[in-house]
Amino acid sequence: MPTYDYRCRKCGHVFELFHSIKDNKPKRCPKCGARADRLISGGAGLLFKGSGFYITDYRSRQYKERAKQEKGAGSKPEGGSSGSAGTPGADSKGSSATSPKSPKSPGTKKPD
Repeated sequence: MPTYDYRCRKCGHVFELFHSIKDNKPKRCPKCGARADRLISGGAGLLFKGSGFYITDYRSRQYKERAKQEKGAGSKPEGGSSGSAGTPGADSKGSSATSPKSPKSPGTKKPD
């Protein structure tokens, strides 16, 4: 059974009553006994407290251990961009000896 909010027509007192949805009997103010009108309520906020409400609460121990290891390793550099810079041929601007774009080749001179 739901709880309803009421406001007294005479004194303005706001109170709550717990009754059936089908109960049509006019409600009376507990302070002055005058008739009360039911207020429109915004509904009850649903609040889950404690553990067991999220999918992450049911993760396996193995998953949690791997996540902890990855989190610890994420703060240390793992040789990302600096590891391949020292290897020959890894750089796109590599050695110019193998590049055919040399401007000093004999066939590129213009006749005078």
